[in-house]
Amino acid sequence: MDATFTAEQDEIRRTLHEVLAKHCGPQDVKSAVRTPLGYDAALWGRLSAELGLAGLALPEEYGGVGCTRAELALACEETGRALLPSPLLATAVLAAPLIAALGTETQKAALLPSLARGERSATLVVPGTGLALALGLTGESADCAWAGGGRAGGVQARRTPEDGWRLYGEAGQVLDGHSAQLLLVAAHTGGFARSRTLLFVVHGDAAGLRRTRQTTLDETRTQARVQLRDVEGELLGGDDSVDLHAALAAVGRTAAACLAAEAVGAASEALERTVAYVKEREQFGRAIGSFQAVKHRLADLYVQVQAARSAAYYASWDPGAGALALAQGLDALRSAASEAVQLHGGIGFTWEHEAHLYFKRAAADELLFGPVHRLRGHAAEQAGLFGPAAREVTA
Repeated sequence: MDATFTAEQDEIRRTLHEVLAKHCGPQDVKSAVRTPLGYDAALWGRLSAELGLAGLALPEEYGGVGCTRAELALACEETGRALLPSPLLATAVLAAPLIAALGTETQKAALLPSLARGERSATLVVPGTGLALALGLTGESADCAWAGGGRAGGVQARRTPEDGWRLYGEAGQVLDGHSAQLLLVAAHTGGFARSRTLLFVVHGDAAGLRRTRQTTLDETRTQARVQLRDVEGELLGGDDSVDLHAALAAVGRTAAACLAAEAVGAASEALERTVAYVKEREQFGRAIGSFQAVKHRLADLYVQVQAARSAAYYASWDPGAGALALAQGLDALRSAASEAVQLHGGIGFTWEHEAHLYFKRAAADELLFGPVHRLRGHAAEQAGLFGPAAREVTA
């Protein structure tokens, strides 16, 4: 493994860092999340048009940049550092790769170019709190327990001779669900006895589609409740022979690597802001950063963040390590956010302070994609640590 970044990768990171430093400060983030879309559409358009962020890891034949998972993870580290509110995760990390993996040539040609240019956004619609399980991060997704199951729960799909596929049901906590122009909806087909989960393409202006933005702890990750009332949908892939579970697992591994890098970027920025503050804040006539106890806390945090960064970079090369890297990144972000709140003193405990942006991101990400102990537990199961041999040794 060559851990050295190429000149192109360094340039992607540097350019994105400079743009976000100018246009995505804490006050810009707070203003953007209060818009109807939940993000700065002009900034997202610029990042997509000038830097190709929306289509960074999509093939060039569909309008993408043609980069690899590593470049996407590096970009996510910078967007995580700035806590950029954007459709990047839902569109470029989750939805677009699923279309590229499962879609027919006609579907890919029709849908991917506009996503790569940032002209449209997309999202993956999974019922309830099943996103982490659907992506294979906290357990096996093959049994479709995450999709609701049976006749009740989730979204159901029925095929009619006249109109094709019709969808009905609802899903909550859908990332960017209120603003995405394209939805990939996981729905049951075949009735209760022969139920099978497939993905359907639903356009944002489809008749019968109802979307409501929800109040969330982390405003930088907008979520919505999506209701489908006899909505027309197009089967992704054209027939029911697609291997949905393998595609979701592959996307989940990439998503874990990107989320790990994003968490590391946020943790690193929280640490840097805290270090800068303790150099200025004085107590007993001295900067509190000169106290040995504070130095030890920040030194331990620095080691934790650097270890998480190494794990995230490794996961961008070996996606099989994504879940463990994500667990380590979430741990580092939670620790960095907690220390930021405490070491900023009285002002750090106010909701208005920027330290709470990182605290909310840490808490919300663990709720969406964790918890950490399940990420590690599933990784251990996949590695065979809890297999028969391990139980015999324990006995």
